[in-house]
Order: sequence, then structure tokens, then C-alpha cells
Amino acid sequence: MQYRTFGRLDFRPSALGFGAMRLPVQRGEDGKPDFKRIDDDLATAILHRAVDGGVNYVDTAWMYHEQSSETWLGRALQGGWRERVRLATKMPVWDVERPGDFDRILGVQLERLQTDHIDFYLLHSLDADHWRCVVEQGQLASAERALADGRIGHLGFSFHGTPEDFETILAATDLWEFVQIQYNYMDEEYQAGRRGLETAAAKGLGVIVMEPVRGGALAGSVPPQVQAVWDEAPVRRSPAEWALQWVWSHPQVSFLLSGMSTMEQVEQNLRAADASRPGLLTAEELALVARVRDLYRELSPVPCTACRYCMPCPQGVDIPGVFELYNDAHMYGNLARQQMAYRDFLADGERADSCTACGECVEKCPQGIAVPEWLERAQAFLAPC
Repeated sequence: MQYRTFGRLDFRPSALGFGAMRLPVQRGEDGKPDFKRIDDDLATAILHRAVDGGVNYVDTAWMYHEQSSETWLGRALQGGWRERVRLATKMPVWDVERPGDFDRILGVQLERLQTDHIDFYLLHSLDADHWRCVVEQGQLASAERALADGRIGHLGFSFHGTPEDFETILAATDLWEFVQIQYNYMDEEYQAGRRGLETAAAKGLGVIVMEPVRGGALAGSVPPQVQAVWDEAPVRRSPAEWALQWVWSHPQVSFLLSGMSTMEQVEQNLRAADASRPGLLTAEELALVARVRDLYRELSPVPCTACRYCMPCPQGVDIPGVFELYNDAHMYGNLARQQMAYRDFLADGERADSCTACGECVEKCPQGIAVPEWLERAQAFLAPC
């Protein structure tokens, strides 16, 4: 296992961290996955193999899995395993609605995890709206008290907002010691992006990367034209390893998290982590990854750049969000996943069926996209009758 620096902290994290968001689940009587029930035995075996392979950072959250992954993890780390890892979980900032909620939730998390302290604690999924929750409910003061009395060791945040949101939050307090951002070769300019990565690292913060394989999309059903480019490389790597090594090649990255749900994924990721190092990919290999990125983007039917000039929509439609899901389904061949995201992650009124074809967005779009027509197609594709 390779170990890296973590900002200014005296901790050498493993290049590969264990993410407990996509644990293996049990199957129902019909043989289909039952996403409400973690397969405890397999999940625990996977975790223990990862730790034996050198992984020393385990990440979970209040909201991961309906059958709490925090509760599972508390059991799985008994018998000496807890002492071998640094433990991270997250505060659901949107659930803090009154004085005392922060401490109450943190107390439940400590009980679930069967520990008296959480090494690395994050305010979860910050964007403009969630940051407002943090500010209005005084959550930084609550976190500072938890730092002072030892319930948490270090404070950071995970992020899913705009670059401007990221810089605002980063500058808001000196309590931050690390950040967690989405970053992969398809999302280099998405959310915090490369600019956020470099800014946080320059401030001496540890930077954790989540979604390095874009939720598995970059390792799943690879289009033939994309595979043909990978096959040109002098060094043979799986599509998943190309994605991982691209992230690990950035010297500003402290480590990345992988949600491993099979033992095979653990073994593959451990081997990839052993081979990783900052600057591993050559200029020619980075150019090859850029060609793959361009090929994926050519598979996008809607030429939307998410510039958001079309927003706000008078009817409340999340136009860039709808187009992102529609394009992703075409690029990565994961229609079922995008249909689920369309149903579960876009609120009522944000989906394409709220469009009245008023045309205001068409006038604003610098790409000249026939937005109402594409929204109608996206609705039919992502929410079939």
C-alpha cells in the first residue's frame, strides 16, 4: 500500500480509503437485491480484507443505507479493528433544526459506531442551501465544542455545490482541516473541480476525492470506441484503474475513497493502490485519458455545458440537472440508475414534465439548444409511462 500526506496533519493516509456507501446487500426471495438490508457477513469480510491490505481510513455517513452503515460499521470494527483505522462520518446538516440537534445526532453516531470519538468529522454535502443551515443553526460553534471535548478529532466538509460556494465555505472558518470533493477525469471542472482541489491544497488542507470512477460509470459498460482508445495504451489497465490512477496522479490529492461491494473490487483496488503515486501517468497517457473524455462527451445528445444561463426556470425546472441525467444515461449506458436519480433526487417541479415551453430558456441559452424539445425527450426517456 502507498501512503500519502494529508494536508498539514500528522497522519499518513493510505492511497485507498474505504467508502461505506455502496456496501453489498442481501437478496430477496425473488433473487433481486434488497437495498434495505446490508449483507453483514460479506461487507465485514470486504472491510477486513481492505484493512489487512493496508487501508487505514474508513468513511461512512448518517444517511448511508436504510439499514444504517454506521451501525454495521460499529459492529464490523469490534475485536481490534477500530484501533487499526481512522474513522470518518458526517453530520446531516439539514437535520439540525433547533439547539441541541447537532449534539443529539453526534451522540447517536457515537453509539452506532461503538466508539468514544470520531477521528475525522465532516459537515455533509455542503452547497449554498446546506451552508445556510450550518450558519443559521450555529453548527460551527457546536463542532468547535465537539473538537474541544474530544468527541471529534478533526473537522472538514464534503461538497456538492458551485465553485463559488466552495470558496465561500472554505474562507468562512479556520476550523477546516480537510475537504472531500467529487473529482474524476469527466468532472475536472464540475463542482469544486481542479480549481477547488488546488485552492484547498494550497491552504494546507487534506483533500479527499470521492466518486473517482463516477459511481462506477467509468468502469461499467464501456463503449467500443472508448475501449479502442484504452487498447492503444502501452501499459494495460482496466477502465477502472485508468480512472483511479488519473486521480492518484494529482499530487494535491491526499487519497481517494472507493465504495467496494465485492471482494474482487477490493483486490483490484488494492493492486492499483500499490502501483499508484503522484505523477504516475505520463503526458502521453494523460492525453489518452483526455481523448476518452472527449469521446464520452460526443455521446451526449444535448450539448449542454451547465453554464446555467437558462436558470432560474419560471416553472422551477432544473434544466441543467435534467440534461445531466439524460446525457449520463446515454454516455455510460446506465439508464436504470439515471431513472432512479431522476425520480428520487429531483424534487417535484424540478423534473421536465413541469416545462410549459414558454421559451424563455431558449432566448438565454448561448448554445442555441431547443430546450423545451429536449426536455420533452428527456421526460419520455427518464420517466417512461
